[in-house]
Amino acid sequence: MTDTAASQAGAKKEKAAKEEKEGKKAKKDKFAHLNVEEGTLRHGLPYRALGTGDEPLVVLRWFTDNHTNPEGWERNVELKQLAPLAERYRVYAVNRAPGMAKGTTMEQIAEQHAEALTEKFGGPVHILGTSSGGSVALQLAADHPQVFRRMVLAMAGHTMGDEARAAQLKYAEACEAGRRALHHTARISFKSAALAKVVAPLMWLVDPFVRPKEPSDMVAFVRAEAAYDVRDRLGEIRVPTLVIAGGQDPACPPEVCRRTADGMPDAELVVYEKAGHIGTFNNPQFPKDVLAFLGGGSPGRG
Repeated sequence: MTDTAASQAGAKKEKAAKEEKEGKKAKKDKFAHLNVEEGTLRHGLPYRALGTGDEPLVVLRWFTDNHTNPEGWERNVELKQLAPLAERYRVYAVNRAPGMAKGTTMEQIAEQHAEALTEKFGGPVHILGTSSGGSVALQLAADHPQVFRRMVLAMAGHTMGDEARAAQLKYAEACEAGRRALHHTARISFKSAALAKVVAPLMWLVDPFVRPKEPSDMVAFVRAEAAYDVRDRLGEIRVPTLVIAGGQDPACPPEVCRRTADGMPDAELVVYEKAGHIGTFNNPQFPKDVLAFLGGGSPGRG
């Protein structure tokens, strides 16, 4: 075989191996049919888009250690959770901007989001804020209502629950100091206080393997959210809103969600009585209620 022929044969073999590898990768990605893509909005806000619908639905992400798109198992969890919504909408899961400066306020964070969403979509969109993302959404609704069509707040209200505020501050301060931190979040992660007490030592043990290497963005956001409270402005917010609460959520207690809904002119409240914080978002009724409300109807009570 000549050198040219050998070279061509080697190139074909390499191409075939690459195609086979890419084919296997595609088969493994069970979310490929949702046309998943990633990008960056104005101010560097990272997003992951998925779904086959034409109409956008913006999801403002929950508390995260880094202002990036989640990867690995966290990516798969997010895609699985958002897949039911992505059957009807083009879902944009958006995180806060990286490089967040110390002393950043929720008003400044909301302003960044308003500018980014306006530039991307050119008009009002449906917005779902989950947990910490719900805090951003409500501040956004108070300051920049023109970016909304309808709003869903899940596990979020006009301010943080006292336990969540204290836990997140302890977690952030420990991370910033390079100390074990994860166990500080045990109580707000589980609806059962007894279970949280059992799991906390295990969280302490695994902390060095999961602690963020560069926590500055997270620390800045935690301090901004700790100071956040728009209770006095709820009456100004006329965006049609659905508030979804967990009846056993220690992070955002249902009474905070109830005050939020009661204080807004066009809001309704749904409570999943047996759900904790994470369980609220994972409740099978959750996507049904969100889709019904965004479609102009009323959520169920299942």
